[in-house]
Amino acid sequence: MASLLERLVEVLDKECKCYEKLLELSGKKTPVIMQRDLEALAGITEKEQMVVNSISAVDRERESIMKEIADILGEKATDMKLTDLVRMLDKRPKEQHDLAVQRDRLVGISANVQRVNGQNQTLLESSLEMIQYEMNIMQSARRAPETANYTKNAWTKGDLLAVATSGRFDAKQ
Repeated sequence: MASLLERLVEVLDKECKCYEKLLELSGKKTPVIMQRDLEALAGITEKEQMVVNSISAVDRERESIMKEIADILGEKATDMKLTDLVRMLDKRPKEQHDLAVQRDRLVGISANVQRVNGQNQTLLESSLEMIQYEMNIMQSARRAPETANYTKNAWTKGDLLAVATSGRFDAKQ
């Protein structure tokens, strides 16, 4: 069991390092989004995908080790969480401490990744709204000559004065 706990701590350390890389890449995305640099954004997203694939592989390894530990302890693997395992290790303070440190580290890093990704999502949504607004302005500018009733038969300033002085001017319009 001790070797399983050591492997679990090592796997959690690998997972934390992967999340740290993901956090670094997510942080690099923020200024790129603000600058609307689509090429750089695509490059960062591609690197992020590679890190996410690594995280998935490490996560599967962690789940496998947790299943082995659960089998040894006579617990259901689906019900066992890292927090539960830390509580169960009262008689092994070193392993308990190492595991708790890695769990807390993983929780903190993943919270930071979620925070930065939330900020990036908000920036992307704002950027999309701005692009939509700019497109609407451009479309309106192209349609303006069509919607304004300026033709060769439009009234002149003199025509308006004649209507206004003749008493036929409708002030309600």
